[in-house]
Amino acid sequence: MVSLKNKIVCITGASSGIGASCAAVFAQLGARLLLSARRSDRLEAVANELRTKYSADIHTFTLDVRNRREVDAAFAALPDAWKNIAVLVNNAGLARGMAPLQEGVVEDWEEMIDTNVKGLLYVTRTLLPGMIARNEGHVINIGSIAGVAVYPKGNVYCATKFAVQALTEGIKMDTLGTAIRVSVIAPGLVDTEFSTVRFHGDKERADATYKGMTPLSGDDIADIAGFIATRPAHVNILDVVVMPTDQSGPTLVHRRS
Repeated sequence: MVSLKNKIVCITGASSGIGASCAAVFAQLGARLLLSARRSDRLEAVANELRTKYSADIHTFTLDVRNRREVDAAFAALPDAWKNIAVLVNNAGLARGMAPLQEGVVEDWEEMIDTNVKGLLYVTRTLLPGMIARNEGHVINIGSIAGVAVYPKGNVYCATKFAVQALTEGIKMDTLGTAIRVSVIAPGLVDTEFSTVRFHGDKERADATYKGMTPLSGDDIADIAGFIATRPAHVNILDVVVMPTDQSGPTLVHRRS
């Protein structure tokens, strides 16, 4: 196993959901946590809880991954002690809206593309050269089953997650010959703020997404991320698709009445 004791793990979108769960898992593994998100108050609450529970060494900073200049400036401004990042978890992402393409809201499309694709690229482009120079690093992208199979009215969101799958494979090819490892985790239904965000705060519609079935939790995905990151150095788990037992595809969900 690879030990993450005192290694720096950078997690984007760490203020809630899968990102916050990943922070907890890596804290338990003894990593030093470099956590970012747009919501600074929520991010600090997560960090303080982990400091109390695990005595974790944590550095937080506010970051909107959609803004390339902000990404560049934020990582350039890190204290020297926080610059040698061993694991990057590209978690920041979202869905907005669910409609046929011809009825789609362009602003929703732009937010998804800017966050899910361009944001991942900006952060990875910033940190990957340092990993290659040190010949140490692991990029873990949080994808989606939407990047494996398209579903009705998911058009642009699915396209962004297909891009994450393709970029994961591309990064692995581009770093061949180095010790860099690259992975993508593609979850099915996970009960986080995801659906509330997708439906612009419509909690009733969001809750219906998980009605009558048992979805995955952020902790389930974080456990997988921790497992992937701690495999022996010669083992690269490239792609993991994980769904609830009650799900067998993007639109195939068993619901109990």
